[in-house]
Amino acid sequence: MKKKYVLVGTGGRAEFFYRAMVRDFQETCDLIAFCDSNQTRLNYANKLLQEKYGVEPIRTFLASQFDEMIDTVKPDIVIVTSIDRTHHLYIIRALELGCDVITEKPMTVDAEKTQAIIDAIERTGREVRVTFNYRYAPHNTKIRELIRDGVIGDVNSVHFEWALDTQHGADYFRRWHRDKRNSGGLLVHKSTHHFDLVNFWLDSIPETVYATGGLRFYGKENAERRGVTQFYQRAHGSELAKGDPFAIDLEANEHLKSMYLDAEKEDGYQRDQSVFGDGISIEDTLGVVVTYKNKAILTYSLNAYLPWEGFQIAFNGTKGRIEVQVREQSYINSGGKKEEEGKLKEKVLRVLPMFGEPYEVEVEEKEGGHGGGDPVLLNDLFGVPEEDEFDRAASHIDGAISILTGIAGNLSLQTGQAVKVSDLVDLKK
Repeated sequence: MKKKYVLVGTGGRAEFFYRAMVRDFQETCDLIAFCDSNQTRLNYANKLLQEKYGVEPIRTFLASQFDEMIDTVKPDIVIVTSIDRTHHLYIIRALELGCDVITEKPMTVDAEKTQAIIDAIERTGREVRVTFNYRYAPHNTKIRELIRDGVIGDVNSVHFEWALDTQHGADYFRRWHRDKRNSGGLLVHKSTHHFDLVNFWLDSIPETVYATGGLRFYGKENAERRGVTQFYQRAHGSELAKGDPFAIDLEANEHLKSMYLDAEKEDGYQRDQSVFGDGISIEDTLGVVVTYKNKAILTYSLNAYLPWEGFQIAFNGTKGRIEVQVREQSYINSGGKKEEEGKLKEKVLRVLPMFGEPYEVEVEEKEGGHGGGDPVLLNDLFGVPEEDEFDRAASHIDGAISILTGIAGNLSLQTGQAVKVSDLVDLKK
């Protein structure tokens, strides 16, 4: 029996979901409405449905008509891909109106909103799923398998470095993400993926978090310090932006133009702000130390202006060590082919036994984003899920635990003190 879906927030991330529903899961999904704060963007989503996927346009509702939409089309499930700070509003209201929810990560941006979501789930008895596609990438699943099977014994420490390059990393500083009130900063918006992976790999939860860092590269003051004397507010219409490798030309990309530039007349949102402008309140350089319930410790770093994209990680156990290096294809959200997102350029997974010769572990990559992980995630969400020995499907508890590491990190940045995660939210587990 088909389930009825509506989608809230038709920006850059939305197509990942509605493309799958109308192209690959027609037998189980009925996409019946879009909702957004911007009618131009709604119309463009319908244009893509019609011209790109051969599907008839569906009903559209403005954000102010959310309740009316639920009452009118009566969906089973609401998909939330709106701006991060609004996730809780749509999640909670959808639950109250009798719907289940699938939400893009991060589930929300601070402890108060996290508690409100958990309370609403308890109150309504409905379900919230969080879409952690990195769990499904074959190399990440293989890491969980190796640790689960005791290949390096008990893991005592993890060293995890995530690198964002000057294409993908810079993009967070052009968009709404640059305002920490919107995104929770990169410790929440981006690192939620990474903290979820560590929770997933270690099969544990964080207890204490200490973070340090700041805005060290992007922003006007940093550029001035490096000797830059000419600035622009946004790339569109700016002569100074021409030839700037940090600028993005919305006019030159039909998809970005249609989704953002043409939609500006309604809400004034500018997708191409200068990464060296004023008003950036998120960090680009971060270091975090986390202690877990199983006594393992994590040292984590995130830098958003590096020459390559991907991660390096080492697990130190009582029987040896696992080393991983993954380089990914860089991309700009909605700026190119979606299948480029998470595409691997290089991958090495090495086991170093305490007594024995090191060896590399081969991991088979399949078709689809994130090494073939995205199709498995999408089938879990929209198709007939297969039995999964690794329990990759993420609940609202998984979503909460992952963001609470970043939320605790943000509090630590403010206070200079370590933060106990259990003091932030009652998970009601």
